[in-house]
Amino acid sequence: MKKFPFIIAVAALCPAISCFADPPVSLFDGKTLNGWLQMVTPDEPFSSDDITNLPALVKRLTDKSDPVAAFVSSRLDDAAKAELAAYSPTDTDTKKIKAALSKDLSNIAEGPLIYDASRFQNVHLQADTEELRAKNPQGNDLIQLNKLLLEDAFPDELARNGFTSTPSLWTVKDGVIATTGAGRGVLYTANDYTNYRVIFTVRHISQKKDHPPCVLFFCTRPQPGEKPINELGGIQFEVPNGGNWDFRPGHISSGKGEFKRLLNPNFDPTQWSRVEILVNAQAGTARLAVAQPVGAKAIELNDFSLPAAGKPGPFGLQSHNAGLFDEYKDITIEVNPTDTNLITVK
Repeated sequence: MKKFPFIIAVAALCPAISCFADPPVSLFDGKTLNGWLQMVTPDEPFSSDDITNLPALVKRLTDKSDPVAAFVSSRLDDAAKAELAAYSPTDTDTKKIKAALSKDLSNIAEGPLIYDASRFQNVHLQADTEELRAKNPQGNDLIQLNKLLLEDAFPDELARNGFTSTPSLWTVKDGVIATTGAGRGVLYTANDYTNYRVIFTVRHISQKKDHPPCVLFFCTRPQPGEKPINELGGIQFEVPNGGNWDFRPGHISSGKGEFKRLLNPNFDPTQWSRVEILVNAQAGTARLAVAQPVGAKAIELNDFSLPAAGKPGPFGLQSHNAGLFDEYKDITIEVNPTDTNLITVK
C-alpha cells in the first residue's frame, strides 16, 4: 500500500500506537521458499583428528617458513603460542596442543577470506578449491573455502577433506514448508520486523519422543562474510506445548525469569496446531497461544518479557537437530497490529 509523505509525517507523531496497521500478508505461497533464507549451524571446521603430522605443522608455524605459515602463526592465540613454545617431538601427550591449534585453525576458517595472491603464490590449489573460490562464496561456503585453502597450504600436515556443500534443511512439498532432517539450522524471513503478529499451522512428523518444532524471534540477521550466530541469537518458543529457550550470545539458557510459562497443555505435537505469536521488539515482549485442533479457541501458553532482548530482526523456523521432520503451512504476518492482544484466544 502506497503511503504519501503527509501520512508518514502523521504516523511519526504517534509512534506509541499503530496509526496505520498493515493487513495480514502471507509469508508462504505454498510452492516455493521465496522470501525465506536458510542458515545451517556448521560443525567446527577443524578438529584434532584433522592434524595428521603435528611435528611438521609445529615446525612450519614456529619457523614461519612461508607466507601462509607466517599468517597462521600471527593469528594464534596465547594458549596456542604457549603450547607451540613448550612442544617437543618426543611428547607423548599431544591432546592439548592439537586442541589449541585446531581451535585457532577453525577461528581462521570462520573469519574473512584468507586468500591473497602473494600469500598463496607458491601453494598449489586443488580444483575444488579453485572452483569454489571463483563463486565468491559467503556464509558457510566461505568457511569451507578457507578450510580448503588451509588444507592446500598444509598438504602434509592437515587432512584433505574436500568441499562439503551446505545441506538444504528445508524444502517445500505438498503445500507445506518441511524440514529435511539434514541437520541443525534456521529458515528465516528475508525481511526484518519490529512489532508483528505471526500465525501459522504446524505439526511434528516423527512418532518417537524427540524435540518439538521451534520458532525464533528477536534474531540477528547474518551479515555477508561473517559466521552466523548460532540460532541467530534469538529467543525461542517451542510449539505446540510452550517450551522456551534464550539463544542470545552470553545468555544461552532456559531464560529463567524471562518467560512466564502459563500452561503446559500436553498437546500432541504430531497433530496439526494453529499458533499465534505476538511480538513487540520495542517493549521486548512476545506472547504465545496455541489451538489444537485447528479451529478451536487458542490457549495462551507463554509470555516473554525482557526489554534488553527486544530488537528488530527476522522471524525464524528452527530445525533443532538432524533427524527431525516438522511441517509448517498457512503462515501469515500482520505488521503493527492495531489489536495488541492475542486474537486467537477470543
